Amino acid sequence: MVKIISDSTCDFSPELLQKYDIGIMPLYVVMGDKTLKDGLEATPEDIYAYVDKTGALPKTAAPNLSDYIECFKPWREKGDEVVHFNISSDFSSAYATACLAAKELGGVEVVDTRNLSTGSGLVVIHAAEMAQAGKSAAEIAEECRRLTARVEASFVVDSIDYLHKGGRCSSVAALGANLLKLKPCIEVTDGKMKSAKKYRGNIEKVIINYVTDRLSGRTDIDKHRIFITHTRCTDEVVDQVRDKINELYPGFEEILETTAGCTITSHCGPFTLGILFVRKEA
Repeated sequence: MVKIISDSTCDFSPELLQKYDIGIMPLYVVMGDKTLKDGLEATPEDIYAYVDKTGALPKTAAPNLSDYIECFKPWREKGDEVVHFNISSDFSSAYATACLAAKELGGVEVVDTRNLSTGSGLVVIHAAEMAQAGKSAAEIAEECRRLTARVEASFVVDSIDYLHKGGRCSSVAALGANLLKLKPCIEVTDGKMKSAKKYRGNIEKVIINYVTDRLSGRTDIDKHRIFITHTRCTDEVVDQVRDKINELYPGFEEILETTAGCTITSHCGPFTLGILFVRKEA
């Protein structure tokens, strides 16, 4: 048997974790003098409350070597192989530490997803489907490493306040963006985040314009599944996004909605939304 494990940045709902029998290795969220496990001891609402109270952002920290060994070891002792998936190694030391644990235990493949949130999650679900089909850990890891290059992940952000607090944009840029009511689109490219198109106006309208830009005129998208992942967006907004996806690129087998966890929340703040999907093989 092969056990699929992801770190907590995949932003999966409990229902998806159960459906695909995926284990989770939580990252840490540091708020003041408290170090809490992402998703287990800290939630996005805790992030908002902390920022509102202190004006500062929490920090995130990777699991340590003993955390990974403790996570992998029970499966290895049962005789199962493990394939573990990490947030991009450009964002965290988690991948490097997981590799050390894998080397110590043996029978563990570690995959750098080169992505975050459900961009990583798309790769994790594919791995779970391969595991259910009886593929080996080596086969799963090899195919998933190739798949990472075809994942398209992006988000549109309502306010750059959280990006500013986290040191990801200057005070001058933040002031100018807020005065102009700019809503940046953040893309993940080759494992790194970059700012792409900047939108103006009401966030609900901006989100629909963003979805339109990502899907219009495309013929290269794999219709197996697409994620709508967001922070604190209303059901109405999510429904509008789902309708726009069906209008512009009909035929997805699955349109999955998830709420982003602590990592995305701490970077992007509330009213962030992304659509994440896989491109067809060239």
